[in-house]
Amino acid sequence: MYVRDAKNREEVWLLDRIEEMGLDDTAFRSRDYVVAIDEVSNAKAGFGRIRVHRREDDPDVCELTSIGVLEDWREQGVGAHVIERLIEYAGDQDFEHVYALTSEGAYLAQFGFRRIDAADLPAPLAERLEEKRATTDPDAAPMRVAVERFVVPDRLREAFKVASRREPDDDEETSPEEFGIDPETATYKYDTGR
Repeated sequence: MYVRDAKNREEVWLLDRIEEMGLDDTAFRSRDYVVAIDEVSNAKAGFGRIRVHRREDDPDVCELTSIGVLEDWREQGVGAHVIERLIEYAGDQDFEHVYALTSEGAYLAQFGFRRIDAADLPAPLAERLEEKRATTDPDAAPMRVAVERFVVPDRLREAFKVASRREPDDDEETSPEEFGIDPETATYKYDTGR
């Protein structure tokens, strides 16, 4: 498993997953994303992005947003490593802090993110918080981490090393109704009447 920059040809895949998961696609640019890839099957497992807010009168601000892990890959450290790569990129761009506006604060807290008061948000993110609450995440709360204090817990680092797609349970039997067949009135081509 590894995390790399998203490629332009993955734009449709990213947009489809973002829509399926109900994530924020504001100011979408595929080049802002990273994607977690299984090196054995080449399957995509997760993604995320940082969004840099630039205004002439304000300092630039870095936001972590649109983090998603496909259901078959959850609880295996995929999200942690996506976030780690994004925090590294933020540090490479000389950001001291990274912000997140999310209702998933407990998840981010394990990496060092701390909840802050909305009044302490930089101007671009204060506006963004209201927009996000009105559109994709009504319970979004502001969080921040110092890039130098970000940490991935060892259990998630180890889980990521052996991550693999979980196969769906085959124990469930498919019923005729799931295919739109009424078993009371259906006739079958090879029905022998027995």
